[in-house]
Amino acid sequence: MEIIANYGSTLLIIACCVGFFMAWGIGANDVANAMGTSVGSRALTITQAIFVAMIFEFLGAYLAGGEVTATIRKGIIDPESMADQPELMVFGMLSSLLAAGTWLLIASIKGWPVSTTHSIVGAIVGFAAVGISVDAIHWDKVGTIAASWVISPLVAGTISFGLFMSVKALILDTDDPFHRAKRYIPVYMWMVGFMISMVTLLKGLKHIGVEVDLGLGSKFANAVPVSAAIGLVVAGIGALLLRRVKELPNQQNRFANVERVFAILMVFTACSMAFAHGSNDVANAVGPLAAIAATIESGGQVAAKAALPWWILLVGAFGIVVGLATYGWKVIATIGRKITELTPSRGFAAELGAASTVVVASATGLPISTTHTLVGAVLGVGFARGIAALNLRTIGQIFMSWIITLPAGAGLSIMFFFMFRGMFV
Repeated sequence: MEIIANYGSTLLIIACCVGFFMAWGIGANDVANAMGTSVGSRALTITQAIFVAMIFEFLGAYLAGGEVTATIRKGIIDPESMADQPELMVFGMLSSLLAAGTWLLIASIKGWPVSTTHSIVGAIVGFAAVGISVDAIHWDKVGTIAASWVISPLVAGTISFGLFMSVKALILDTDDPFHRAKRYIPVYMWMVGFMISMVTLLKGLKHIGVEVDLGLGSKFANAVPVSAAIGLVVAGIGALLLRRVKELPNQQNRFANVERVFAILMVFTACSMAFAHGSNDVANAVGPLAAIAATIESGGQVAAKAALPWWILLVGAFGIVVGLATYGWKVIATIGRKITELTPSRGFAAELGAASTVVVASATGLPISTTHTLVGAVLGVGFARGIAALNLRTIGQIFMSWIITLPAGAGLSIMFFFMFRGMFV
């Protein structure tokens, strides 16, 4: 308690700095995963992808980032184990943020697409095991998160595979794919608008005091008609844009005109993927920061639950945007062009499949890895064309970087934990 009283303001300033650093790492590494398919399919340039992501990552993080944050903050460590020494919570979360941010910086320099969720969960487990007690860790919760790392790429791959097969059946494998594309793509646009609206209304607006109540009973029932209407607006805008796309004659590839139509759809799915990513992965930066702020502002009370101040989500959202704008291009190149050859139709299926998986996880509070989800989605699309369409060497390198991430996060966190304890104790 004495350390919190004497150094509370200093520790909170340090926490904001390392929280911003961690969010920068998420932007530089993980957001690049989210945008890689758009750039790899040439639907968007890198500059356009960064611009889209800056807007929708920020909105996702700020409007819909609160639910997963609660899981990261209070689900992994038993708060009662630090009741008598609240400074351990502060030092531990500072160490976790700094460790995960450092590893993301190293990975981004190398161009490795690694999991920010792996990084922060490994870091929290590392400091808790050494600095507090192995018994203080909720291993069942860690097990649930670990299971989601396997489940999320499988779910995303299955959804993406199904979406791409529906595109093949409805559009590509027909006599007139161009006009079929213009007919069916607004339906896919409606799916994008509906999905993003649902997660925002169900989980995202609580912490800013907005709630939709149409008198239909449950929150879910109130959200469905509103989301359906928003989906129709999105589909209508898309249909208007599609009218401007004219079929070009003398195309060597019969699908060239179709891919031009899908390129417009990719703008919508890129927005949905950025929103979904921001809503899920901002927790990795602001969850530990919220735990630090709550402990310091309460004078040393380590609580299982704490309010999430709006300014903490703002720190996370802004950090993600800065990270993407300054260093996101490197991992975008890795994820977008080296796993499998992407066209706008394949990129659409991968992005919407990944975004759907991330949105479901965000709505249920399960912190999945966006990296695993997106790679799983791209693999699903590639697998729809046969195993030969996949670059197995690149996939192997990505899997190896995932394996390294957990021990790297834990090891760095242990080192930083003893550093912070030595500075203030």
